[in-house]
Amino acid sequence: MASSGFLDLRNLRRYDPQAIDAYYRRHLFIAIGRAISVLLAFAGFGLQLWWDGVRGCVERNRLRRAAQLRQLLTDLGPGSIKIGQALSTRPDLLPKDYMEELTRLQDQLPPFDNTVAFECIRRELGRPAQEVFERIDPTPVAAASLGQVYRAQLRTGERVAVKVQRPHLVEKLSLDLALLRWFCAHFAGLLPLNLGHDLASIVDEFGSKLFEEIDYENEATNAERFARYFENDPNVYIPCIYREYSSRKVLTIEWIDGIKLTDTTAIKAAGLDIDSLIRIGVESGLRQLLEYGFFHADPHPGNLFALRDGRMAYIDFGMMDQLSEETKETLVDALVHLINREYVALSGDFVRLGFLAPGTDLEPIVPAIEEVTGDIMGQKVVDFNFKTITDRFSDLVYEFPFRVPAQFALIIRSLITQEGIALSLSPNFKIVEVAYPYVARRLLTGESPRLRQRLLEVLFKGGRFQWHRLENLLQIAGTGGNFDLLPAARLGLESLLSADGAYLRERLILAVTEDDRLHTREIGRLWNLVRPAIQPRKIVDTALSSLRERLAAGSTRPALQD
Repeated sequence: MASSGFLDLRNLRRYDPQAIDAYYRRHLFIAIGRAISVLLAFAGFGLQLWWDGVRGCVERNRLRRAAQLRQLLTDLGPGSIKIGQALSTRPDLLPKDYMEELTRLQDQLPPFDNTVAFECIRRELGRPAQEVFERIDPTPVAAASLGQVYRAQLRTGERVAVKVQRPHLVEKLSLDLALLRWFCAHFAGLLPLNLGHDLASIVDEFGSKLFEEIDYENEATNAERFARYFENDPNVYIPCIYREYSSRKVLTIEWIDGIKLTDTTAIKAAGLDIDSLIRIGVESGLRQLLEYGFFHADPHPGNLFALRDGRMAYIDFGMMDQLSEETKETLVDALVHLINREYVALSGDFVRLGFLAPGTDLEPIVPAIEEVTGDIMGQKVVDFNFKTITDRFSDLVYEFPFRVPAQFALIIRSLITQEGIALSLSPNFKIVEVAYPYVARRLLTGESPRLRQRLLEVLFKGGRFQWHRLENLLQIAGTGGNFDLLPAARLGLESLLSADGAYLRERLILAVTEDDRLHTREIGRLWNLVRPAIQPRKIVDTALSSLRERLAAGSTRPALQD
């Protein structure tokens, strides 16, 4: 009876907490057996924490207990490992020391039997592995918590990696999720402050993403979509998916013969430019978040490779997420409010992004937000890093009702991991040296009306033109020497010549003449910044092109109206 129940769960395509709960209510003995083993493991851990409190040595033993928790989760298996990894990105749920320790959770387990793996290939692809592939290595090259990978070669000659899912994985993960959800439903109210706030929905968000990750057909779709976004990027490589040799539990993907990004010795031996690889990694990550809205949520060192031609390759597309247009626009709003030091508006962005519940009293929170983010745009900008901000934020959430939406937990994990990889390659790396120029270029060359509106919000404050902000943006955008001024100039001309440009034309005239003087000094500083990029012929061509397009649009308008 249990096995037939397993078959029911094995066919579950999406996370369904009600269906899972109903199943384990019918097979209560399975749930009770797992619950007892989990409770016994955590009881010993809880007793040690209690004894630390009795002896007054909680702080002294904190790091030791965090390491014990990491080992405990590893011993409990795949579901617990994944839960621990998710908790490592949740400053709203765990203290900083525990988060840091859980980031060391190794997504690795001993390999399962080859006979079981090859039987899975036969069942999923309809033929034995020896018939599907020209050859397949008998020993897996990697064994993770969700599956293991074999090196193989297709009969057409291509070298591939074959990922095979662990047996009974859906059943095991479903059981752990059901128990965790039951615990949240009955005991979340006993947790301090906001830790129990909406905890069941956090489990459901996590469960939904986990079920997406273990569906290899979904991973194949993610990889193909990711490849389309980067198909014209000469610096990023995405391996090919072989759909005819893939299924829900078997994935065949092009073999990447590269160097792990953390292997600095091999990277240097290959003659690769470390600074260039860092720039590629950070800029490709920012493009995923701010341009495409579709991002790789698990860019750990095993999923990023340096190719010998200087490109960077991504693999493992099971954990991806999509940002809505509204979320992307709110992120840009938050960036603008951060630049302008408008902390009241920034606190409103936190509400819209889901970090604070609607109706939250923001008055006492605004000073705390200013304290955490206040020096990001100030004199200490060169010292800014995501890890520092996350640590500050983890202290903040214990004082105020913050929660980290699952989507942003993935973003935080992605950013911190990429920053950590960059620091392992170059200990003096400052992420702002790459990120700020990229963001500045995005604002100056905004391809959408929303981005152009955000640029105006940066440049005008209280109706007055902020010369120093434009100067800073141009200076930052030019960092690295690869900023092309022409797209920004073209967009500026198009905006000025547009029907909606009257307000902008008026504001710029006032900006040049405000305070009853010509702002020649400010204009001179701007000219010195842009002069190296000025190519008179291209500028004239850009202006004429914009004017012709404007005139052509005007000439067609009456005909369209008729």
